[in-house]
Amino acid sequence: MKKEKYTKIAKNVIDLEILALKKLKKSINNSFYKAVNAIVNCESKTILCGVGKSGLVASKIAATLSSVGSPSFAISASDCSHGDLGSITKKDILILISYSGETEELKNIIQYANRNKITMIGIVSKKNSLLYRASDIKLFIPEVVEAGLDMVPTSSTINQMSIGHALAIASMNKKKFGKLDFKKFHPSGSLGTKLKTVEDLMLIKNNIPFVNENLKMESALNIITKKKLGVLIVRNNRKITTGIITDGQIRRFSQKKNNFKKLTVRKVMTRNPITIEKNMLAAKALSIMNNNKITSLCVIDKKNKNNTIGILHIHNILSANVQ
Repeated sequence: MKKEKYTKIAKNVIDLEILALKKLKKSINNSFYKAVNAIVNCESKTILCGVGKSGLVASKIAATLSSVGSPSFAISASDCSHGDLGSITKKDILILISYSGETEELKNIIQYANRNKITMIGIVSKKNSLLYRASDIKLFIPEVVEAGLDMVPTSSTINQMSIGHALAIASMNKKKFGKLDFKKFHPSGSLGTKLKTVEDLMLIKNNIPFVNENLKMESALNIITKKKLGVLIVRNNRKITTGIITDGQIRRFSQKKNNFKKLTVRKVMTRNPITIEKNMLAAKALSIMNNNKITSLCVIDKKNKNNTIGILHIHNILSANVQ
């Protein structure tokens, strides 16, 4: 078989799946909103189950729901007939996924859910099926043409996965689940790095190079050398931040003034330094530094914007691989 034929097969598979997704998009109705409400208002866990390829889809959707603030897990349909039904409680929501809606292994779960009045969402493609009839909320997945002799679960599983993703993102939106919430569940890896905040990286307390604005520059030079940050945060006697001094400013000022070391810090500092809050993403802070061609930012107290609670240096950001 020529390589062009393989390329054609790949494109045909993708075309079939695109057509399937278009049919799914047209089928979305008020039942989807009901399903989102059920997930958001669930008092316990969202439990997913399917058989075969639908079971694998159930595991993926459960993982996605959990990662965006809706605690979920997938269970094995066959194991449910041997004791695992005990893991499903009346406060849970059950999402069953089946193309035919008549999968033998799901029948015991459907009966158990109906008998115990457990809210059941059915993701199914056959309206005359047991699952469709028994579900409290029916998410109908249109019948589609499968790739590979119209037999291999491809287009149908893409649609199952997509409706699951849509439920997860819609639930996330309704819960107002933001980037900082997302960060709590993704502390490691590239996502964890991307979602690091200023608070994660800033220097605090004794590491902040504070100086009083009345201090002589001779003494201030010793402090900036000792702290090794190339910056000083200037405060008045009431500990209100009034300015900032960088090593670049010091070099420029010392070239102009012969009596530079005898000047007070107040005479040299830049007033109204650029400030940020601790819950800002570190990547955003890096962007501010780059746009303003600076290497440090004062981190202020949200309730008292004159109070510096930390300092963020570009080295802290780059060391954390934030880009």
